[in-house]
Amino acid sequence: MKNVIDALWNEYQSSHFLLTQRLSHDLPFAIVTAHNPHGLLLSPSQNRLLDRQLQSKIQQYKCLYRSLIGAAPDLSHMEKSWAIFIDKEQALELGREFNQHAIYYVNKGLLSLVACVDSIKEEVDMGAFNHRLRLVSEFPDT
Repeated sequence: MKNVIDALWNEYQSSHFLLTQRLSHDLPFAIVTAHNPHGLLLSPSQNRLLDRQLQSKIQQYKCLYRSLIGAAPDLSHMEKSWAIFIDKEQALELGREFNQHAIYYVNKGLLSLVACVDSIKEEVDMGAFNHRLRLVSEFPDT
């Protein structure tokens, strides 16, 4: 299992993010997905169901949020995700609730990869969020 997590951890660090609009750097935000829990590839319909459950949970926070796509640099893998304007601890709880290995957190424009379970990996500074941002007119199907 450790080798699987190591491989996924490296892939997570190469992620880019597709958005239809820029996000403000004035407030920190988390990027969380419900797709492919435990790193297991699910069917599109299973992922859509989990995504709807995650969106419903996000709405309970009564905070700002926006949809986005987390993607491999070549777009060979994409996951519907959410930019949520909540603190890191709330985001980690959400990631754990949806059985994710990690979340992303953006603070003052800097992107970090944060393990949902502290013992998996240490937090990784990934640099400026804008360097991984791709603005698109509409989202591709995930």
